[in-house]
Amino acid sequence: MCFFLFAASPLTLSELRSMLPAGFSADLAARADQAVLRSLHPAARTGVRLLAGACSCDLVLARSRSREDERELRRRHFAAGMLRDQVIAALESHRRGGGRFDSPEAARAALAGFVAEHARNAGPTLYLLRFGPGPLDRGSSGEPVRLALRDVLANVDGWLREDQPTLVDP
Repeated sequence: MCFFLFAASPLTLSELRSMLPAGFSADLAARADQAVLRSLHPAARTGVRLLAGACSCDLVLARSRSREDERELRRRHFAAGMLRDQVIAALESHRRGGGRFDSPEAARAALAGFVAEHARNAGPTLYLLRFGPGPLDRGSSGEPVRLALRDVLANVDGWLREDQPTLVDP
């Protein structure tokens, strides 16, 4: 299990992909996840997972050659009741999925640049950072918090919060 960033956008997948900074990719979210994202942001046309590598951990954790970054993931895996062999498999997947960012700050700065360009071109968009690959659940996420783009740009490292749907207005 890793962190994953979801977005609900009024743009199509190809339009959204054309704005992504180097190091990020976007895939359509599962059909059920898209329904949850649209319930949180009815003006959305497309629900996606935004990835830096194979997951979105680079937005949250600093990757380390000594694997110190995995301590938090390991803690969360065991807290979720995963067995040792499942934890090992999840960590191996995380290791293969590293993006190209040197630090979470660099990844978040690149994301903020994307959020700014997207807001100016597409209007309000919803973002949701989640831990784990499981399906999104409308009830567990709560109501979206609204932020102005200027607030995102003023707080690049703190605007995106786990399990808090955030609607960014231009």
